[in-house]
Amino acid sequence: MDGQVKVAVIYYSATGITYQMAQAAVEAAGEAGAEVRLRKVRELAPDEAIRSNSGWQAHRLETQDVMEAQPDDLSWADVIIMGSPTRYGMIAAQLKQFIDTTGPLWAAGALADKVYSGFTSTATSHGGQEATLLSLYTVFYHWGGIVVTPGYTDPSQFVAGNPYGASHTSNNGEVAPDHVALAATALTAKRAVLMGAALKRGMAG
Repeated sequence: MDGQVKVAVIYYSATGITYQMAQAAVEAAGEAGAEVRLRKVRELAPDEAIRSNSGWQAHRLETQDVMEAQPDDLSWADVIIMGSPTRYGMIAAQLKQFIDTTGPLWAAGALADKVYSGFTSTATSHGGQEATLLSLYTVFYHWGGIVVTPGYTDPSQFVAGNPYGASHTSNNGEVAPDHVALAATALTAKRAVLMGAALKRGMAG
């Protein structure tokens, strides 16, 4: 068994806020020694809706070279970190649609015994951040995954304030993730890699 931890960071982002957090997770996981894949999920919104928002349109062009997530990315990874903006206290439909394609992997037991974590962003203060992460983690529980969160394992978390996972408030897309949100995302990713490495060693026996 290859000893290097494999991490898939899979996200949805409309205007780029969640994408910036995904990049922070990728960087931190790489620094922790993991092999990392960054994957976006397929966009479902109609072109006219995207064109009506300059930030959305610009972000789509900016990330056109980011590969779209495939079920193989999940079976490949030891650690899976998912990110989504909040939609009424739940994950975005785009990420949910991708998750809904994983039935064959789940039925084969290929999603169990992996480490999972998550991050989110909201337009407004609070805005359902914790509920969104918990809704995402419910999926991971069904898969037989091991959910790893940042908790309050680092003093920075008493500033970031979300023990369930990294989160950020964008004020309707006007505020990019600051050092607090990015540090929380990095901590989340590094803890997931650390626990993923321990699990991989233990299961290798």
